[in-house]
Amino acid sequence: MLHIRTACAEDAPGLLEIYAPYVENTMITFEYQVPSPGEFKERICRTLENYPYLVAEADGRLLGYAYASAFKDRAAYAWSAETSIYVRQNYRRNGVGRALYTELERLLFAQHVCNLCACISYPHPESIAFHESFGYHMAAHFTASGYKAGKWQDMVWMEKELFPRQIPPKPFLPFSQL
Repeated sequence: MLHIRTACAEDAPGLLEIYAPYVENTMITFEYQVPSPGEFKERICRTLENYPYLVAEADGRLLGYAYASAFKDRAAYAWSAETSIYVRQNYRRNGVGRALYTELERLLFAQHVCNLCACISYPHPESIAFHESFGYHMAAHFTASGYKAGKWQDMVWMEKELFPRQIPPKPFLPFSQL
């Protein structure tokens, strides 16, 4: 049975197993080198200070992860977050991503985040369709904005309004305070 929980530093090696093929074999991430386990642990811990970092597991095996991060580092962007998701290759299209994003959105809603943004390598029809199924729409298309594996790659931003914006907005709640 699939279980979604908050990630911890000890998940880093298992999450790297999921992430490494995306770095080494795809344009889905523009990262060139697979991070070290230590660097990945730091990323998890740093994210959890303010945002959710979730893992999906079944029968003791990590199947995917999703997290949010600051859209920008200026105070006025506190109600906007970037979302990211990675699912073990042979578990895609099995509900893992849907379960992760559903819980991620529930937690971001509780934090009073109203704007969700996803940065997607383009073209990537599977990711575009996945985000559209969650109510995201295309916000921007940047031509040849990343160079990897000997070619230039486009990038798009998709966005979603998680709930209607309020004036003034409720204060952003760091994940650690939920």
